[in-house]
Amino acid sequence: MSERPTPVSVIGLGPMGRAVAGAFLDAGHPTTVWNRTAARTEPLVARGATGAATAAGAVAAGPLVVTCLLDDDAVHAVLDPVAFGGGRTLVNLTSASPEQARRRAAWARERGIAYLDGTIMTPTPTIGRSSALVLYSGPEETYRTQAPVLASLGGTATYLGDDPGRAAAYDMALLDIFWHSVGGIVHGLALARAEGISGGALAPYAESIFGLLPEMTARFARQLDEGVHPGERSTIASAAAGIDHIIATAEVHGIDTGTLTASRALLRRAVEAGHGADGLSRLAATLARPAA
Repeated sequence: MSERPTPVSVIGLGPMGRAVAGAFLDAGHPTTVWNRTAARTEPLVARGATGAATAAGAVAAGPLVVTCLLDDDAVHAVLDPVAFGGGRTLVNLTSASPEQARRRAAWARERGIAYLDGTIMTPTPTIGRSSALVLYSGPEETYRTQAPVLASLGGTATYLGDDPGRAAAYDMALLDIFWHSVGGIVHGLALARAEGISGGALAPYAESIFGLLPEMTARFARQLDEGVHPGERSTIASAAAGIDHIIATAEVHGIDTGTLTASRALLRRAVEAGHGADGLSRLAATLARPAA
């Protein structure tokens, strides 16, 4: 006989929380849901979930509690008043800083709660599908115990180690890359539009630039890890000269140049430190050091 599906409680029903709860339902787990706005539970209840009147009621409903809230403050507000009781595991999928994740893990230990921190690296339509990617960190025994249930979220689950802040650290670093990329896209489109170039005309050339980034990312990562930053492809000094033209063009059109001037300051800092002939991967090391 197969094992009885583990009951799961999902707290927080924003778009991602709803997707998570739906994946547990689809996998056959008895699922209890709670949200501050009770109306958000209704579509899931219609699919077979049990709606809890309170967060405490959701926690009491099963041994595995999954939180997917707005931020760490929301986790505090919802869970701090709740008495978990023994034998429960909290999997926190709420985005937070690494230090917040570590403090939440300490909070859980003080209350006898097994704790995993997790971060979902793919959008809501992937949840429950093969393309989902979720990273976890915390005690390995806790992860191994809950992995069969968490597999309901689909795709690839990666365990990163016992430091509860590790998954959040990956999340922050990857979102850092993402948001800087988004900033570059919208800034470039704004500059092009100001010069009379339509978004549709620019997009194919922008896509070709992004096609260069996978190889560049791997190369920069390797060079940073090895501490060697060859400048045979391009140098920090040449980039420092080139960025002035972009800033000047944007300023003519009254386009905000805050992120570009910050990049220029970093380039100049590296040049002043004697690294003008180095490759651009050196900038990651420069960022980690305080300005002289």
